[in-house]
Amino acid sequence: MSSTPRETPGDASAASGSASRPGAEVRFDQVAPLPANPGPARKTEQGTLYLIPVPLGPDQDPRENLPPATLAVIAGLECFIVENAKSARAVLRRLPLACPLQAIEMSELNEHTPAERWPTLLAPLLAGRSVGLMSDAGCPAVADPGGAVVALAHRQGIRVVPLVGPSSLLLALMASGMNGQSFSFVGYLPVAAPERVARIQALERRAGAESQTQIVIETPYRNQALFEALIEVLAPDTLVGVATDLTLPGERIRVSSVVQWRQAAHSLPRSPTVFTLARPPGPQGGSRPASRPGPRAAVSATSGSPRRR
Repeated sequence: MSSTPRETPGDASAASGSASRPGAEVRFDQVAPLPANPGPARKTEQGTLYLIPVPLGPDQDPRENLPPATLAVIAGLECFIVENAKSARAVLRRLPLACPLQAIEMSELNEHTPAERWPTLLAPLLAGRSVGLMSDAGCPAVADPGGAVVALAHRQGIRVVPLVGPSSLLLALMASGMNGQSFSFVGYLPVAAPERVARIQALERRAGAESQTQIVIETPYRNQALFEALIEVLAPDTLVGVATDLTLPGERIRVSSVVQWRQAAHSLPRSPTVFTLARPPGPQGGSRPASRPGPRAAVSATSGSPRRR
């Protein structure tokens, strides 16, 4: 969803977790407490919260990126929780809906939504109406503030159903050739250089000690800075994957060792990108050899766009 920068990283095992950026961070300790005594049992059957993935690019047709079962669920819904109503309508207007688009009810959940308002988003569900949760791109509730509503739904006993659709994190992992049985999505790295260097070194140690793939994302306009930090700090034989604009016409995927990346200057676009890193297999793969900063890549940038999950 939102791509406002922040200094502290998020960390979650496997390909799930929340991003460490305002508006994307899910702070479960801030979820408004539910009443200690909810009173008599509700007679109204609760609705279902559907977690709806959307295409990774704003111009992609959801009918070409989402399976029929997901499209069928979307078509039958009249109420949605979205990050941005405008972008959500852009997706929905391409689909056959059970009711006119103008009649669709939308509640926004983003960096401007105060935590005390989160429980009110469940009102339609508690009244028996099913609701769709949509991110700006990719899967909701992963590196996305929608996770807070999902947590509240579980606390209320509301059925939560994740639907099938594109995930940039899993697509990048699939294309990396790195360990797909042990991996960690760690979200964003610190922006400040000393903290970022320490974090990169810690991830490299973990990658070697646990033979675990590390998955990192960044706000698109910081892609170049993160990339340069990775190839400067990491050991020469550490593998780094860069997957940009996944599923889009300009998709670019490359996995190389750090020493190979250093052989030429590279300019990363300000487009949604997923970074992966892993230690190579073999006798030295489980330990981190001393690394020396290599030549910094030439800095260049192109136009930006929102991040994608």
